[in-house]
Amino acid sequence: MTDADEPARSIEIEVTFDADATTPFPDWAQLPGVVRVSGPDVRPLDALYLDSADGALARAGVAIRRRTGGPDEGWHLKGRLIEGARTELHWPIAGDEVPAGVLAAAREWTDAPLAPLARIRNERHAFELLDADGGVIAEVVDDHVQATDLRQDITRTWREWEVELGAAAPADRDAFFAAAADLARAAGARPASSASKLARALGH
Repeated sequence: MTDADEPARSIEIEVTFDADATTPFPDWAQLPGVVRVSGPDVRPLDALYLDSADGALARAGVAIRRRTGGPDEGWHLKGRLIEGARTELHWPIAGDEVPAGVLAAAREWTDAPLAPLARIRNERHAFELLDADGGVIAEVVDDHVQATDLRQDITRTWREWEVELGAAAPADRDAFFAAAADLARAAGARPASSASKLARALGH
């Protein structure tokens, strides 16, 4: 693998909630340590997910996508959920072909050709929860999703909220997420019904 194929790496730690179209968005400044909420930053996102014909990536709990829009536009490989966290690998978009680095990483689970699995379009309203020093405790997003299972030709729509920890996240993340869950439930939201957007797009 060349230096150009080497991905950027990040760790994603988040909780997700389902919300109805009319569910009021909470005042996240009520969470512990949050002094100010910035946003919304409105991001139109369009992601194409790929998998082998036999769904090897989905069975392993990983996903490969090409997403345009937003600050992390590019190719992503989202790893398995382990102890509440996922490792995400990121490559820039350079042409229409799947980057060699993505294909090399996918060989941990499959050597088969990758083909379109689902397309997820999302109007994202992103907010940063800031502490007294301006550090990002978390990013909260209000997602309005339209997802198509390309192999079954089924389209589903829903709304969800995600709370993802930032660089200034508190040491006790469980207590912070518990407070976020209380605030979301008080507004009328509920725990997410699926493990991921892709799982929900595929009817799981």
